[in-house]
Amino acid sequence: MIRVAIVGGSGYTGGELLRLLLFHPECQVEQVTSERFAGKFVHNAHPNLRGVTRLKFCALSELAACDVLFLCLPHGRTMGSIDDFQALAPRLIDLSADFRLNSAQSYQRWYGSEHARPELLGTFVYGVPELHRDAIRTADRVACAGCNATASTLAVRPLTRRELVESVVIEVKAGSSEGGNASSGASHHPERSGAVRSYRPTGHRHVGELQQSLGEVPIHFSATSIEMVRGILATCHVFLKKPLEEKAVWKIYREDYRDDPFVRIVKERSGIHRYPEPKLLAGTNYCDIGFERDTTSNRLVVLSAIDNLMKGAAGQAAQCFNIMHGFEETLGLAFPGLHPV
Repeated sequence: MIRVAIVGGSGYTGGELLRLLLFHPECQVEQVTSERFAGKFVHNAHPNLRGVTRLKFCALSELAACDVLFLCLPHGRTMGSIDDFQALAPRLIDLSADFRLNSAQSYQRWYGSEHARPELLGTFVYGVPELHRDAIRTADRVACAGCNATASTLAVRPLTRRELVESVVIEVKAGSSEGGNASSGASHHPERSGAVRSYRPTGHRHVGELQQSLGEVPIHFSATSIEMVRGILATCHVFLKKPLEEKAVWKIYREDYRDDPFVRIVKERSGIHRYPEPKLLAGTNYCDIGFERDTTSNRLVVLSAIDNLMKGAAGQAAQCFNIMHGFEETLGLAFPGLHPV
């Protein structure tokens, strides 16, 4: 059994990760830290785990050595304690943004501050298995991708890597859990309920990750918060250098994702679920991708849906964990979702 611990386990991402790892047949959850809930049962923060485990949160100062540390701290916190974490475990899986980008310049641009450990940037494998599976397999340090970046990258990269793209405009619709479990004026129920709110029309931090994964293609990204708790729907307007026939688009996506267990191509000719929908993916590690050609122009609309807490965070971390240890990639991640919800 692989001995694991979760640092920062009281948030939504930490809770999802704990839920997954408690039922993983090859790992033993030794500790879960939370300064706010230290000494209390984990079900105080995650009521869905009531009766599932008798684990209690511990303080960070009580953390002991283990085989793998999952780091679910707020952005900016991991880098300051990275030496301590590396001393406790030979393998780290970081779910924050601290080590996703490869350069200090890029981090400064997108996060507005200097990185505390710039010499370590580029030493973490970017945790999108569909892009970096071989590197993850031998990695000691993985930085899981951002949720919006995951959905958008998986949608567009088959086209950019073939140098077919002139530019791309991405509009993401995101659920409220993307903002974490800390309350604010924007999350207050009278303000949040029923809102369709443009919260980052330009300058979203995940653009840095997209540029890193997609290359020099011009990327225009906007994010809108909608009435939904879990989920992301990325609508990617891809302007091609030349039009592609539908069969050619099918071939591209099938070639790239035929061996990826968590990517599904969704493009039905009839019915109400003809394209990807995040509602159907709640609690799953799937990324559903669909597309439609604009026959009047060079525009290809690619749609990508994920659960932001799963394929966009905890599920992807567990997938990387499986790959790092030579387990079946789908181990502990086979839940197909619910319908209806």
